[in-house]
Amino acid sequence: MLEAFFQGLTMVFEPTAFTSLLVGVACGLVIGVIPGLGGGIGIVLLLPFTFGMDSTAAFALLLGMYAVTMTGDTVTSVMLGIPGTAASQATILDGYPLAKQGQAQRALGAAFACSAFGGLFGALILAGSLPLLKPLLRSFTNAELFMLGVLGVSMVGALSGKSVFKGLAAGSLGILIATIGYSQNGAVPRYFFGSEYLLDGAPLLPIVLGLFALPEMVDLAVRNISIARDGMIQDTGGRALMWQGVRDAIKNWWLVIRSAVIGTYVGIVPGLGGSVTDWIAYGHAVQSTKKDPKFGEGDIRGVIAPETANNAMRGGGLIPTIVFGIPGTTGYAILLGGMLIHGLRPGPAMLTTELPLSFSMVWMIIIANLIGAAVMMIMSNRVAYLAFVPGHFIVPGVILFVMMGAWMETSTYGDWITLVVAGLIGYLMKRGGWPRPPVVLAFILGGIMENSFLISMNIHQGFGWITRPIVMIILAVVVVTIITSVRRNKAAVKKIKKEEAQRSLDEIPVVSTALGILFFCVLAFAALWAAQWSYSVQLFPMAAAAIGAALAAGALLQDHLRMRSAGITLQLQHNQFELLRGMLRFFVVFLAVVLGALVIGQKLVLPLFILLFCRFWAKFTWRFALGYSFSGWLILVLFYEKVLTIFWQPSLMGDLAKDLLGPLFPLWLFF
Repeated sequence: MLEAFFQGLTMVFEPTAFTSLLVGVACGLVIGVIPGLGGGIGIVLLLPFTFGMDSTAAFALLLGMYAVTMTGDTVTSVMLGIPGTAASQATILDGYPLAKQGQAQRALGAAFACSAFGGLFGALILAGSLPLLKPLLRSFTNAELFMLGVLGVSMVGALSGKSVFKGLAAGSLGILIATIGYSQNGAVPRYFFGSEYLLDGAPLLPIVLGLFALPEMVDLAVRNISIARDGMIQDTGGRALMWQGVRDAIKNWWLVIRSAVIGTYVGIVPGLGGSVTDWIAYGHAVQSTKKDPKFGEGDIRGVIAPETANNAMRGGGLIPTIVFGIPGTTGYAILLGGMLIHGLRPGPAMLTTELPLSFSMVWMIIIANLIGAAVMMIMSNRVAYLAFVPGHFIVPGVILFVMMGAWMETSTYGDWITLVVAGLIGYLMKRGGWPRPPVVLAFILGGIMENSFLISMNIHQGFGWITRPIVMIILAVVVVTIITSVRRNKAAVKKIKKEEAQRSLDEIPVVSTALGILFFCVLAFAALWAAQWSYSVQLFPMAAAAIGAALAAGALLQDHLRMRSAGITLQLQHNQFELLRGMLRFFVVFLAVVLGALVIGQKLVLPLFILLFCRFWAKFTWRFALGYSFSGWLILVLFYEKVLTIFWQPSLMGDLAKDLLGPLFPLWLFF
């Protein structure tokens, strides 16, 4: 075993393999920074380049890229409050507030140091765990998988807001969204409103980007603030502040080790690791911290725990992929296809005859994480300046990547419609104090949970699976998490002064109440709608909708009692009214861009939006606006057209140009 371990290291440092690893790391850092791409799409993009390469070099390229996307996505999570990938959502809760306080360098320094350690520790645990894997994975049946999903949803719902009722109701809404389309058994279409677009289910990327990215861009556009808010401490520490973040990671070494263990072993569970690992680590940090907790307000421990765990998860996720052929994450599912292309089959051979190659993959993850973290720490001084750039400079470029990231889900017009709807709801949730992460996490896990739930019900002929020991342990953790969060939220609410609550932009009472009523009506209607389906088809969505409606009603009652006791009214303050009016203007413009794509095409409407926004909304000079717009057009043509070769939305002007100009004109430049 030890000989194979070091033989794997030798394989990585072969010139071809190491060069491929460096190329993969460079690609992974860029892909991680761009919202909407992520490791899975990165593997898809690089897989064709591995044809003809030997196995070691091919997997060095793919794993080098995949291992560091979670290091690169820290930039958007901390600097913009946008999750670059699903696994960086928890980092936003404290990383983004730190950036707004002018401590972006500190957050990035801690995150990159923990990313390196998490990747290293996770891969080493992977290497030591290979002989013990089979009995561990065999102890998890569908019942345990379902309960792990419940744990993830309830943990993020309970921990990501000031109201447990709101968080859990939002999670129920996310589960309900996951049931859109054909049912898990019976192939019965549910909640698709007669649209073929929704028959295959709601799209993930437009919903994630709409809920998280657009609300932040609306804030930057309407208020023209930098990420580091006016009046906050300015980031004058430079490298010193970054090294303070590294020292924070060292100071919290015991939390780092615990988070690495959580990331590795939760990552082993197929289908769950990439979605829930960072939330479990974040929840553990919240529950285990007794000294001066400020989670959600800029607590560095809220960055350390998820960043360590999500990088450690890469090692854990590789375990079921190479040993059992069960992908731990979506990216590893694509990597499994790459293994088959290169003549490798997961199973006992990967632990016997191909053991050196298996260990070389471990070393690839270790080395890639170390290189990626080092590169990002060197560049962090420049990256941190984003925190002080006025919002109007950032909005047009980010909107371009957000819209194209959403488009890449299915490359149909419905993706942009979904983005607009999710963006509007996401902004109102932000202003109403309704947490958004539970919606996304529950949506990601919903399909897995329903499938596991139905199989468990069929096997045990009812709810007998609840008495399984591991299920009962997970259920106890869920209960403890909710009770602990209720107590923590009560203490936090008591500290809020009436004047601050009345004028707050973070939770506008009238928006909170309106959303509570809307969510209650939607969830109650969904429960009634489900009654027309057969028992196996209706059981899961009806349960999620009914529980969610009860939780939404509880949130409304809690809000009413809290406002009455504090003397808070539903009347809009002047600053709140102006903010909501600006939001409405922005979404009108955004909807015009979406509709304009049908007329003049995406390659023209997005640069036109950048031009008009820069000149008339942001009041920049014509020279700057034209340069910014031209840069956006080049990205669309050179990156999305030539590199990604995506399908573009047909437009009225494009069809006319094709008839008038003929096949010799390079229409691909504009349509």
